[in-house]
Amino acid sequence: MSQTMLGRVLPVIVSILIIIGVAILRNQSRLLAAILATMPINIPLALWVLSTGDDFKQNDFLPVTQQMLVAIVPSLFFVVILYFTARSGWSLVPMLVASYLGWGIILLLGFWLGFFAR
Repeated sequence: MSQTMLGRVLPVIVSILIIIGVAILRNQSRLLAAILATMPINIPLALWVLSTGDDFKQNDFLPVTQQMLVAIVPSLFFVVILYFTARSGWSLVPMLVASYLGWGIILLLGFWLGFFAR
């Protein structure tokens, strides 16, 4: 399998394995399921996919990781909204809708305020 093909397929395989892991762990340990669900797997996979591009250089990691620091903020809001809506007794679909709405608003606000490089 070529490096390019592996770079495209591996993130999908790892994501599937994580979902399977969460499904297996959900009855044994909700803590381990939560840890597995939130582990930083997409970050190294994304960096690997980016770094295998033809025009990517070592010094390109700095701006990408700087943007990751900013981009994590809307995701944090997503989880905070999930927590408060779950605590309020909301069902899953409204929890997710509210969380994605909050995530999108914070993301758009970040673009509007110029926190994200274009």
